[in-house]
Amino acid sequence: MKFKGYALGIISAISYGLIPIFILPIKRSHFSLDVTLFYRFLFSALMVGGYLLYSKESFALHKKEALILACLGICYALSSEFLFLGYDFLSAGIASTVLFIYPIIVALIMFFVYKEKLTPLSVISLLFAFAGVIVLCLQGTGFQINFKGLGIVMLSSLFYALYMVIVNKSNMKISGFKLAFYSMLTTSVFFMIKAYFGNDSFVIPSVPIFFNFVTFAFLTTLISSVCLVYAVQYIGPTPASILGALEPVVAVMISVLIFHEAFTSNLFAGIVFILFGVTLNVISDSRKLKKN
Repeated sequence: MKFKGYALGIISAISYGLIPIFILPIKRSHFSLDVTLFYRFLFSALMVGGYLLYSKESFALHKKEALILACLGICYALSSEFLFLGYDFLSAGIASTVLFIYPIIVALIMFFVYKEKLTPLSVISLLFAFAGVIVLCLQGTGFQINFKGLGIVMLSSLFYALYMVIVNKSNMKISGFKLAFYSMLTTSVFFMIKAYFGNDSFVIPSVPIFFNFVTFAFLTTLISSVCLVYAVQYIGPTPASILGALEPVVAVMISVLIFHEAFTSNLFAGIVFILFGVTLNVISDSRKLKKN
C-alpha cells in the first residue's frame, strides 16, 4: 500500500504539472481562455459526477455546505484565472514555481488569522521560500523580472491557499470526490459567466479541439485530484504534500524541453530554495499535528 500511495502521489504531481502543455498553445492561438477553462472544469465535474453516480453517493447538500462549496469554487476559479494570466508575463517554469509557495501562505494565514504559532522550522521555511522568489527575480546585475506577472501569480497562490484553509477549517463531513465535484462545477459556472459577458463563443470549432479539452480536463484535473485523494489515504497528507513538489519541476522541464525556456542557474536555485522551504513547512505542520 505504501508503494502504491507514493506512486499515486507522483502521478498526481506529474499530471498537474502538465498544465503548460495545454494552456500555452491555447494562449498563443488566441482562443478564449475563459471558454477553455469553462470546458476544462465542466468536463472534470461531469467525470467526477459520473463516479459519484457509479458509487451511488448522494449529491444532496445542506445550505451551509452549499455556501462553503461555492466559496471554494470561487477561490479555485480565481487561482486558475490568475495563474493563466501570469503566463502572459512570466515563463511557465517561473510561474509554476512561484505558485507552489501556497503552503507558506497557508502558514502565514494560520498565524495572522487563527493565531497559530510559527515553529522555528516554519520560520526557516518562510525564509527559504522568500529567498527562492528573490533568486528567481535576480538576473544579471539586478531585478529583471516582470513584477506585474509576479504579483498576479502570487494572487493565484493566495487564492489556492485560501481554498486549502477553507477546506481545513470548514469541517465538512463530505467525501473528497463530492467536494471536488461541486468545486469544479462552481468553477465552471464562474468561467461560463465570465465568457458570456465577454461575448466569447462557446462553439467548439473542431473535433480535435474538443478532444483537447477532454484530455486537458482528464489529465490535469481528474487524474491529479483522484490520485491525490488515494495517495493521502495510503501514505498520509505529509508525504503526499512533499511529493507535490514535483509539480513545478515537471512544469519547468516541459517549459525547457518543449517550449525552449532557458534553464538558468537562477531558475535552478530558485526552484531548489522554494521546494526546500515548502518541504520544511510540510514537515513542521506534521510535527505540530503529532504534538496535538
